[in-house]
Amino acid sequence: MAGTQTANGRSVSGPQIAGRRSSRSLLEIEAWMPSESKAVSPFVNRLMRLIEGSRCVTGSEPAVELALQEALTNAVVHGNGMDAHKLVQIRCRCELGKGVSLTVTDQGQGFDPKAVPNPLAVERLEAEHGRGIHLMKLGMDEVSFGRGGTEVHMRKGPARNPKKERSNNEVAYHGPLNNMDCGGLFADSQTHPGGRPER
Repeated sequence: MAGTQTANGRSVSGPQIAGRRSSRSLLEIEAWMPSESKAVSPFVNRLMRLIEGSRCVTGSEPAVELALQEALTNAVVHGNGMDAHKLVQIRCRCELGKGVSLTVTDQGQGFDPKAVPNPLAVERLEAEHGRGIHLMKLGMDEVSFGRGGTEVHMRKGPARNPKKERSNNEVAYHGPLNNMDCGGLFADSQTHPGGRPER
């Protein structure tokens, strides 16, 4: 397969990290990947290794990984329509004590984020698609869209106390998902006398 041309004329046949600047407390990355579904997971895995190594969001990596996976999948599938001639650009900035900022840009037509249906609406609960933006918002502290919907900006602040001791029953993730009303998620569950959902 022939590679895709970047803005500066270089050919890209797989995920490429073009710019990388790092110091003890700062990591900045600019990368491109082709609009192919098979390129998303390897790219996410590679970038997450760098983010984990920077220790900028220690303890919140699963939330960042989920948001990044969803943003890239949306850019490839919905933004660029899986057109192998179009690229997805990723910019990442990790700063110790400040967290991580991610920007994902596609070369598509854009969309109106306000027109996206609520995935928690009763009529949408069994839909196969339409949860990506919601999952990004749950996992990250800030999510916004720019450039007519062709660009998503996400930010996750540093973990408040990543080394806090937890009991065996506590969940390690302390993001917005912990505060989410899960009533709709357990609609087919019975309630245990202790108040816990039971399958």
